[in-house]
Amino acid sequence: MIDKVPALAQLIRTLQQLPFLANKHIYRLTDYFLKLEPEKIEHLCAVLLKARAALVPCKTCFVWQEKEQACQFCSDQRRDHSVVCVVESWQELLVIEKTGGYNGLYHVLGGVICPLEGVGPENLTIVPLIDRLQHGVKEIILATNQTPEGEATASYIAKKLKEYEVKVSCLARGIPVGSSLAFMDRLTVYKALSERRPF
Repeated sequence: MIDKVPALAQLIRTLQQLPFLANKHIYRLTDYFLKLEPEKIEHLCAVLLKARAALVPCKTCFVWQEKEQACQFCSDQRRDHSVVCVVESWQELLVIEKTGGYNGLYHVLGGVICPLEGVGPENLTIVPLIDRLQHGVKEIILATNQTPEGEATASYIAKKLKEYEVKVSCLARGIPVGSSLAFMDRLTVYKALSERRPF
């Protein structure tokens, strides 16, 4: 049926190429765009094009930044430049930054090792991370997500860092505050037990 409306079919096929967008939302998003006023669509397209032209990853930590400006983290002398927190993407960086409890630098990997999706260590920013050890870095915090891919990526990096004189740590894992054991998955409970601390 949709194939009989070429413009609609093309729009849906284009939206299906967007990662992280569930199929059930594609039709809602299509409907939203088709009902949007033309000037709002033009504004959205203009903002996307402007951002794409203006933003580049920092050459050191790979956080998005304006082309003509210094990285807001790497150039901040008030931050502890001896500690680097390694995250999968800039979204996790934002979550950590919002806590207000971390004052070191960051390193964005650009994903995780996932052979099924064709992502290997060479596709991530692991080599530049190791290169940063020559610039006074004393501790690397591995803050990858608690997924099989995130854990495998952290383990791979930890092995690579063994030959260097640098402290390697990871985020504490366990039961989230205010949650019930009855609703926790097995991996979370296992981590909480195996990484228990004195009370």
